[in-house]
Amino acid sequence: MAGIPEQRCEHAAARMQDAEPAAPLDADEARFMRRAIELAWRGWGWTNPNPLVGCVLVRDGRIIGEGWHERCGQAHAERNALADCARRAADGVAEAERTDADAADPARGHARGATAYVTLEPCCHTGKQPPCTEALIAAGVARVVVGSRDPNPLVAGKGSAQLREAGIRVDEDALRAECDELNPIFFRFISRKTPYVVAKWAMSADGKIACASGDARWVSGPESRRDTHELRHRLAAIAVGINTVLADDPLLTCRRQDEPGNQPLRVVLDSHLRIPEDCALVRSCAQGEAPLAVATCADVDDPATDAGTKAQRLQAQGVEVLRVPQDAVGRVAVRPLLRALGEKGIDSLLVEGGSGIHGAFFDEGAVDEVVVYVAPKVVGGADAPGPVAGAGAAKMAEATALGCPRAHALGDDLKITFAAASAARVADHTPASRNALGAAATTQGGGSCSPAL
Repeated sequence: MAGIPEQRCEHAAARMQDAEPAAPLDADEARFMRRAIELAWRGWGWTNPNPLVGCVLVRDGRIIGEGWHERCGQAHAERNALADCARRAADGVAEAERTDADAADPARGHARGATAYVTLEPCCHTGKQPPCTEALIAAGVARVVVGSRDPNPLVAGKGSAQLREAGIRVDEDALRAECDELNPIFFRFISRKTPYVVAKWAMSADGKIACASGDARWVSGPESRRDTHELRHRLAAIAVGINTVLADDPLLTCRRQDEPGNQPLRVVLDSHLRIPEDCALVRSCAQGEAPLAVATCADVDDPATDAGTKAQRLQAQGVEVLRVPQDAVGRVAVRPLLRALGEKGIDSLLVEGGSGIHGAFFDEGAVDEVVVYVAPKVVGGADAPGPVAGAGAAKMAEATALGCPRAHALGDDLKITFAAASAARVADHTPASRNALGAAATTQGGGSCSPAL
């Protein structure tokens, strides 16, 4: 079984080898870029499949505008920062500095000669929004400091080149490692067109996800469950197996404590289309609460079959039925499923189980990151299930290498994330984890980690 793969985008890594070392930032410049990073995090969960991006405009050592990419389809960070310049100017900020020529275009006048600190290379192509390079050039920005390089082939160095051609100084790779932490999902998806996969489970201290009776509510504490809802908010889809649906009748919606959440696509791996038509997933889909897709190997294309007629009934309730090839043992094949989700623009997937689904993803080497909530309790029992089934490893030397662990307390539980050495981790950036990892010492693996494959 293969270990968790290295997450750095191949394209970006290749470009880094040819790049000149980034000029060191002074304390003020580092502060401005970290402010841009802080702003970028505000888009958590709302920008998929676009990246998280923040921008800060600075002139004469002070911030004159700032913004972030707030939602997919809406203005990008650079244009939001320029719009903030306009609002500040209109409100009389630095009014004495404005000229008569600036009055007709306060954003352009106020940003002239400024430095833009941007966490990701500005885009130079038209998608749902116009190019940000054009906006920066038109605004008269004198310098752009870039954190991460954009691996999108439509940008990939072209954005910085266009700015330089317009006479703007561009400094790249500023606090790059911190900026790269924002977007492991985007980097993976834009280069491979398949979702970034996070496997998640809660278990007791003796490695059980349920009692032998099947009872599993609740393994973990309330803080861990709230943290899971933050992951549901961040990732574009959730996957569970049909046995979990039959046993637990879960809802799988995002229910954040203090604010609304982005509802992910719920995906049920259901080889024989056994999903009950009155289960909570289907009912909530029919009521428009959250989308639902059922991935199946059954012959749903022929309306004369039982599976075909059931598929039609499900579709009438808003459920998307995806026919996916079966694997060697007759289950929904993982790789074709990931390709199908990628074609739908699903950039990330939270695999919540059960153990058979986790096993299928690990058997295929399709997991990019693991997050485990360990509860301080012992379940015991030889028949109580563990978190991962599947074919598994025949020898300990063939066990899946998860990479470096990072851990912190979450209520009474212990939250542990695993990823390849030096890779960014999505699960480390939930609000609770950011607070804990920023304020307290963490337990992190060292040089003995398995090398990234």
